Amino acid sequence: QVQLVESGGGLVQAGGSLRLSCAVSGFTASLHAVGWFRQAPGKEREFVAGISASGGYTTYADSVKGRFTVSRDKALSTVYLQLNTLTPEDTAVYFCAARLGPPRAEGTSYAYWGQGTLITVSS
Repeated sequence: QVQLVESGGGLVQAGGSLRLSCAVSGFTASLHAVGWFRQAPGKEREFVAGISASGGYTTYADSVKGRFTVSRDKALSTVYLQLNTLTPEDTAVYFCAARLGPPRAEGTSYAYWGQGTLITVSS
């Protein structure tokens, strides 16, 4: 059974940091890239960051470059998203997703999705 389970969301003040985790299981992690997406209230889902299956390649949306860092552990069982210097505009439900091949910004290319975790950034 394929599972992606996010954790680590919560309430944080502007300028603060959080680390999200995405625990993956039920598929060949060594072949799947993982992407992070977010959806703010009333807005469309958007790509945030992605990491290749090996962890050697990462890509970011312009809005988070320099503030967010995606990584994965050596066992490839968990993918992390470190979020620094958070602003109220980062408030959203954050999802992780997995796809065969390299990470891409198009959410429709991802086969597997987690249930999401909410981050609320207060001003």
